[in-house]
This record gives sequence, C-alpha cells and structure tokens, in this order.
Amino acid sequence: MAEATWEKPQHLTLPVTRIGGGRWKFLIGGLLILSAVAYLIISSTTAGGLYFITVKDLLNNSQYVNKTIRISGAVIGSTIQYDEKNLVMDFSIANIPADYTNLSKALYESVNDPRSIRVPVHIVGQVKPDLLKHEAQAILTGSLDKNGVFQATELLLKCPTKFQDANPGQTIVQPSA
Repeated sequence: MAEATWEKPQHLTLPVTRIGGGRWKFLIGGLLILSAVAYLIISSTTAGGLYFITVKDLLNNSQYVNKTIRISGAVIGSTIQYDEKNLVMDFSIANIPADYTNLSKALYESVNDPRSIRVPVHIVGQVKPDLLKHEAQAILTGSLDKNGVFQATELLLKCPTKFQDANPGQTIVQPSA
C-alpha cells in the first residue's frame, strides 16, 4: 500500500515569535531615548556653567577669537554711537573685575579708570535700548574678530542704580484708614 504524505508549503508557515520579543525592542528603544535625554541635559549644563567671561579674559586668551561667547563689561557712555537709519551701534566696554562686592562701585571704577582694559563693540540690526548709557553693565553674546572688535549678536543691559533704593534705611509707613 502506498503511503500518502502531505507537506505544508513554505508560504503558509507563520514565523515563530518568542514571547516577549516586542518588549525587548521597546525596552531597548526606551533606554536609547533616555540616554539621549541624559546626554543633552549633561552637555547643556556643562556648556552653560559659565554665564559670561570678563573683558580681561577675552583679550588675554586667543582661544576666544572667532568663537561665539558671552562677555560682560561696563558701558563707556562717551563712546556710544548709534545710526538710527541703519540700526548700527558702536560703543566700548571696560573690564569689570570678577570679584566685586558692589556692582555700582565696580561699574563706576571700571569706566572712570583710564588703565582699565577696554574692547570696542559693534552691533548691527538692533534698536538702541533705553538702558544703553554710561556705567550700565552690558552682557553681550557674539565673537571677537581678528581686529579686536567684539561683533555682538545679542545685548542685555543692567543698570543697578535704577533699581537701588534712594534711602535704604527708610521704612515705608502705611496710611491709616
């Protein structure tokens, strides 16, 4: 008697999957995403660790030339030039010592000391802010070009005397009803 055998065709067979195979892919994908987020947090924290450098550090270190950095200095009011039509600002800033205790005093001394280290600043495409005046603290983002001019792309200003009390010992009396 002849034996009849039947074989299943290859195109009808289903692939064998392991139980939990999709979970491993999900776990590995989650770990990759978590690693990427951790890397971004750590790299942004270390890069932003130094808020700004001083004018002295900028001019004494050649590694900063043509690199985007943030610097701080005291605005020298007599050097401010502004072309309103073309939105071009030029002024100079003086070095503020990194270890000051009184910002107003440090700004005053930096601007009025003829021996203080200074750097010219050039900004294009920004309207002149009202706080850009003598003895304001300027925090600038940009790069130092080969001619020694700081080409700024962002300007932040602080004017500490504007926010200090005129009479710090004076108490405020509430009117009685």
